[in-house]
Amino acid sequence: MQEITILSGKGGTGKTSITAGLASIASKAVFCDNDVDAADLHLIFNPEIKEEHAFASGLAMQVNKDGCIDCGFCIQECRFDAIKRDFDGKPEINQFSCEGCRLCERICPVGAISSKQNNNNSWFVSDTRMGTLVHAKMGPGEENSGKLVSTIRKRAKEIAKATNADFIINDGPPGIGCPVIASLTGTGKVLLVIEASVSGFHDIQRLIELNKSFNLPQFAVINKFDINHEITQTIEEYLQHEQIPLLGKIPFDPSFVMAMIEQKSIIEFDSIAETSSILRKVWEQLSKAKSPVSTIK
Repeated sequence: MQEITILSGKGGTGKTSITAGLASIASKAVFCDNDVDAADLHLIFNPEIKEEHAFASGLAMQVNKDGCIDCGFCIQECRFDAIKRDFDGKPEINQFSCEGCRLCERICPVGAISSKQNNNNSWFVSDTRMGTLVHAKMGPGEENSGKLVSTIRKRAKEIAKATNADFIINDGPPGIGCPVIASLTGTGKVLLVIEASVSGFHDIQRLIELNKSFNLPQFAVINKFDINHEITQTIEEYLQHEQIPLLGKIPFDPSFVMAMIEQKSIIEFDSIAETSSILRKVWEQLSKAKSPVSTIK
């Protein structure tokens, strides 16, 4: 079983559209949307949810204002400046500024501050026309997105083993933060989706340096290569220097947007288009390239 993680250095490169296109070609695959902070693969897959699970993402602090004696200790000692007085002069905790360290709870002389697990997040296992999709939804400003990525990847592998799937395909998050690190750990190979722009080139260099620390096989596609031929040439030279195989160059194609509007992949929307032909060649090379077996526990 191969596990392939599709990543980009920045948002808006077309990573999810390309993932959906490859999903239309791959057979015996389980899919996992690792971009839990802004999941959108379900918009194309149109999933039918079969399992729903809550996910705790840290502590939420709250003040019992009836029990508060207004001593001000919590306001004075909060190093994150997360506690202010409300209109009634009572302490009120800003959940977006609070780090959940629980200092206020421990120092309150009358026990008027308490904590509870924040469960404003969920993850799902769904049936789709492409195959099984494991995906998630996080509330605004919630924590532990890296841990949630690890949770859904573990479940995707369990399903893949149970169904004798040949592939796990992860639609990864953009950037180089914790969710990306959680997406890379234990995967088999990485497909980099690079936008032909100055920012796209800059950000993919950071991601490639991160991937090197995991010692993972890396492959690349350049999306919208014809919007800036000079940058495309620079990217090609850089990939050659880094010995990263370039599997394909995809032109700017408005059909990607039209396909998304109809909740289809580009392959489903126009199977004979140039872009669809390029993606078939990309998948043929990517799926046959040698990589280590996935090692997710």
